[in-house]
Amino acid sequence: MLRKIHWNKTKKWGTKSLTSHSKSLLKLLSPIIASSFLISPSHALLPRVGVVRSPENNQHWTSIRNRLLSTGLQFCLIESENWRTAEDLRNVSIVFLPNVENINGQQAAALESWMERGGNLIISGPTGNLSESAVRDQLRDLFGAYWGFPNSRRSTMRVEDPSSLALVNPTNLSDTLIGGVVIPNASTAQPLAVWLTQDKPPAVIVNEQTVFLGWRWGVNGVSSSSFDVNWLKTILNRYGINETNQLVVENSRDIPTCNLTDFNPPQRPFPILPPTYIPQPEQPQDNPLIESEFTPESSVPQEILISDRRSQGYNYRLNTPTVPTISPQQAQTMRKELSDLIVRFESTLIASRVNGQPAQNNLALSRSQDTLNEAKISLQNFDQLLNQRQYDRARQLWLKARRTLWDNYPSDGSVAEPEVRAMWLDRGSIVKTRSEAELAVLFDRMADAGVNTVFMETVNASYPIYPSRVAPEQNPLTQGWDPLKVAIKLAHERNMELHAWVWIFAAANQGHNKVLEQPEDYLGPVLSRNPDWGITDKKGNYFDQGQQFKKAFLDPANPRVQNYLVSLLDEIVRNYDVDGIQFDYIRYPFQQPQVNQTFGYSKSSRYLFKEMTGVDPIEISPTHPLWNQWTGFRIHQVDSFVARASTHLKKVKPELIVSASVFPIEQQDRLFRLQQNWEEWMRKGWVDMIVLMTYALDTGNLEERLELVFDDSLSSSALVIPGLRLLKVPDSVTIDQLQFVRNLPISGFSLFATENLTPSLQGLLSRVPTSEKPQPLPYRKPFQTALVRYQSLQKEWKFLGDKQQLKIDKNTLRKINIQGQQLEQALEKLATNPSEQNLRMAQQTLKQFEQRFPNWMSNHRQVNGYQVQIWENRLQTIDKLLSYGQKRIISNSKLR
Repeated sequence: MLRKIHWNKTKKWGTKSLTSHSKSLLKLLSPIIASSFLISPSHALLPRVGVVRSPENNQHWTSIRNRLLSTGLQFCLIESENWRTAEDLRNVSIVFLPNVENINGQQAAALESWMERGGNLIISGPTGNLSESAVRDQLRDLFGAYWGFPNSRRSTMRVEDPSSLALVNPTNLSDTLIGGVVIPNASTAQPLAVWLTQDKPPAVIVNEQTVFLGWRWGVNGVSSSSFDVNWLKTILNRYGINETNQLVVENSRDIPTCNLTDFNPPQRPFPILPPTYIPQPEQPQDNPLIESEFTPESSVPQEILISDRRSQGYNYRLNTPTVPTISPQQAQTMRKELSDLIVRFESTLIASRVNGQPAQNNLALSRSQDTLNEAKISLQNFDQLLNQRQYDRARQLWLKARRTLWDNYPSDGSVAEPEVRAMWLDRGSIVKTRSEAELAVLFDRMADAGVNTVFMETVNASYPIYPSRVAPEQNPLTQGWDPLKVAIKLAHERNMELHAWVWIFAAANQGHNKVLEQPEDYLGPVLSRNPDWGITDKKGNYFDQGQQFKKAFLDPANPRVQNYLVSLLDEIVRNYDVDGIQFDYIRYPFQQPQVNQTFGYSKSSRYLFKEMTGVDPIEISPTHPLWNQWTGFRIHQVDSFVARASTHLKKVKPELIVSASVFPIEQQDRLFRLQQNWEEWMRKGWVDMIVLMTYALDTGNLEERLELVFDDSLSSSALVIPGLRLLKVPDSVTIDQLQFVRNLPISGFSLFATENLTPSLQGLLSRVPTSEKPQPLPYRKPFQTALVRYQSLQKEWKFLGDKQQLKIDKNTLRKINIQGQQLEQALEKLATNPSEQNLRMAQQTLKQFEQRFPNWMSNHRQVNGYQVQIWENRLQTIDKLLSYGQKRIISNSKLR
């Protein structure tokens, strides 16, 4: 019996053809196959579309079902509770997830496995938004996009370039409706339609195997039935499903379950659409949801509604829909997210009131205060609605409160404390400038945004941006001038520091090769001349597999490699007045040892390891007794380079700041997969600052990524700051992430990258209070930073006390003032005259203050526990600055 037909796909929508041989075979065998299965010929042979019904979309299922049937095409039903593994999806080649807000980890894993076999997805509305955070991340990768936020009002949607997509009637795909911004999450994800609002944010995103619709498909009051039907038919036509090759369904009120036949989905995904520009998402202004989005059924005869609801989870006696529940775990997650956002909002508002200029921002702060009060009431009402089992209203209230907080986030005067405000100046932005005047524009924008430290991409894929005597070739796109020299001048003129950001072991980049019109597997200017300097996998491949832009790496164990890299760094530090050096790609390639995908098999490494153990490492696997020793050997190679390079550079320029850009992965997993042991670099004092690549699309995800590394076991001899991504992150979320970071026991952040600094975000970041003199940099003047930060805390406590918003009795407040003055005097003495004696006094006074602080704040903690935790974090930051200063200032002064 014939089990499947192989398809030859072309690159245009709606054009799928069979080979002539397959056509003849199909024509001959269709009747036989149909009779064997007792179903129509087209149903037996063509891809099937499964539609998921879940508790979240069940209340709108009648309208969803009616619109599905209105297409005249075949669908089958997948009940969410019956979907657990990829085998449960074996009967379909396309899955439609209409507004399925909660997907668990087991279901996400099933989708991933099914898509690896060629399955295609259609997603609509806030699908996956109520899933656990780790599952949300997985879904965003699978979907290639995610629901960012709802539009504040009805908006018009339009297809971007109908001609390139071969759409027959694109006007049928444009309408005014209630929807939301869909944010791309993959380089291959492209906008098919946009909202005709500011910046034209994406409304529909197409990826290799997915289409994401930015509205709640099938819900009356959101969009018209004809609009939904036209879009679904257009998408299915993309996958070759239309009236000409599917059995047309007539006069049917039912959708069968997806259990008729075995079906193996096509093994090749649809070709990628041509790349287009992805616009930045619009920042909504008003309420996130409109009441009419949840209007009941009105377009279907009442007798049909009553009949259908009996089998679809409706209480037919009362003729009302069964409301999708919010589980206790979901409620806890939603409550914590809103509560934390409220506290961050309030902390920012307090800082704005304390440090801002009231005459200029009274109106904005008053509006923010009203928003805060409303959000606190909403949080209380949220719990009441849950107790009353009014889950739909609870979800609406939660979304509205969160959106309103973001829309009114206070920004004026919110930064008063000294902090590292760094930004990576990427190669792409640099090469677009061809003169000092053009580069000055970038530095003006960064300075206006409050940036005080610039990590300038100085060596990328073995190409320095400056004319080098050590490297074999300058970046061809910067030849003819010296951007590094000019950038240092521009930075120092604006009281900014400039640190040279250097790729260490990553020597070639296929993405960079494409830009330079080089062969894809070109090894770069260094490795191509010295192929023995590179590391390979066991098959001899230089480029790491499984990454979007594959890279080839230098061998950390090769003495010649280390000599070359130290010489290159020495050239930068001796010839240019850089304030710091940042190590990037200071690791081995990503590996998966459990599937025997490992790197490090150079001649040098194999020789050295065999000399140590008598075994060639290429012959062992993770189950071998020597595997841990082989992993330790590679860790040591990276560690030894960090130690050697840092020690050498500090001798050349003692005031140089050495930092490293690293992964915030759990330590054991990180050592196993990429041999990056940055905790050891901190303990040994080889680096002054660790910059964590904690790139996240939302604050909750950022919080989880930081939880792995902020613990008491980390050494305080180096500062640790997180890196925040700007690409595809709404401005309001960026501001919220910044406030979250400022509430942690750390001293700053770094933004990635200059090319993603939009004018709107620049404007928000520029709203910081000016001072007569520049604030101290934490990594440069830690003791002065500690003093200013403590004085800021005192100012905040006094402000709240004067407003009678600090729940502390007069006697306790008097104790805080007395011991606080003693601490301020000790910190002031240390900042003025750094010495071991003054440091010990400051640390002892701070320790006593920290020990008593919880008792002093016990009453206020009952009212606002999160705020007290923030203050404790800020005191801990001062403690860390003193420890860092002990190593940076006092210990180094002894050595000199």
